[in-house]
Amino acid sequence: MRAWTSPDVPSLDSSGWGEGSPVRVHDSASGSRVTVDPDSHARLYVCGITPYDATHLGHAATYLAFDLLQRAWRDRGLDVTYTQNVTDVDDPLLERATATGVDWVTLAEAQTELFRQDMTALRIISPDHYVGAVESIDLVVDLVDRLTGAGATYRVDDDLYFDVHADAGFGSVSGLDEAAMRAVFAERGGDPDRPGKRHPLDCLLWQAERPGEPAWDTRLGRGRPGWHIECAAIALEHLGTTFDVQGGGSDLLFPHHEMSASEAAVATGLPFAGAFVHTGMVGYQGEKMSKSKGNLVLVSRLRADGHDPMAIRLALLAHHYRTDWEWHDDEIVVAEQRLGAWRSAVHRTVAPAGDALLAEVRAALSDDLDAPRALAAVDAWAADDSPGAASADPQAGRTVRTAVDVLLGVSL
Repeated sequence: MRAWTSPDVPSLDSSGWGEGSPVRVHDSASGSRVTVDPDSHARLYVCGITPYDATHLGHAATYLAFDLLQRAWRDRGLDVTYTQNVTDVDDPLLERATATGVDWVTLAEAQTELFRQDMTALRIISPDHYVGAVESIDLVVDLVDRLTGAGATYRVDDDLYFDVHADAGFGSVSGLDEAAMRAVFAERGGDPDRPGKRHPLDCLLWQAERPGEPAWDTRLGRGRPGWHIECAAIALEHLGTTFDVQGGGSDLLFPHHEMSASEAAVATGLPFAGAFVHTGMVGYQGEKMSKSKGNLVLVSRLRADGHDPMAIRLALLAHHYRTDWEWHDDEIVVAEQRLGAWRSAVHRTVAPAGDALLAEVRAALSDDLDAPRALAAVDAWAADDSPGAASADPQAGRTVRTAVDVLLGVSL
């Protein structure tokens, strides 16, 4: 599958500004901050969209968070391999296609293209591997075969399930007890009460063909992949075992990331990822922003209304990636004012020293991707018009403009 056009991200080191610091992020599995600083090559997997209504601000906030991680890694001097999936066959997509009378393939292609346009506008670094579920069916089948060889699968009617307790570490990613797991599993696409399952938390690997739904002929039978196995198969194929960061929204922690990690661990005998990093939920008017509630604030709509994508990016950066927060309509107004102030400040003839600000932004990002702290540092620099500061650095505007571009992804 084709990814979007990636922005150019120059090296600050090649411009004589040195390299960034090691990056610490919050690992959901351990509940603590961990340093993610591989020797030379960082590997990142972020769960992608189910393309039936892209791209709301919750999506954008998630992909922006991991864009910051990529930028901090690259500023550290690391090569980065980034993989993202597209769940281009799944129940919500098929249900939306049926409800709207649109062919499911046509709907998926149209929404994926809109997502590409939004990501391009927001200057999100594109994945090296942008992979759809449909094109990954052979990978899924191969991984299911490995799980079957490990004695970790069984059939209920014609559907194939994963025995989650084949993984001795099951539950270690989310840290939830079984009662909490069962409740969340039922809320997020699971089927804990299906008769014939060995355990309520066992998850679907391969769904046999249903009337009127797409299916593929494989040695598992005619059907289609389950959700969790899709990401496990794609990540293992394109990143290998124990890659550095598995990322996504906090609503994916369980069951999705838990199940994917267990499937991969049973198949390979190794941990799926070194750290599990999750973004907070974005609400609107007192509720979680979601497709089912119909209260989405779409990036494409904000763009169509004439808002600068860089202001949209700044509005998202104003909130720490791990916090839950609510969008208010004045967020974009505040962000546009901030963008205007920054653009005016970098074109001053002389300005406060840029090197000091660069160090502050780097320090903020290395500290659990603290974008609000980085934005506050740029705000302070832009507002500093004291007589002493005004004669400090005739090259400061260029330094800050480059640093904001490279590290925060904001084009001034």
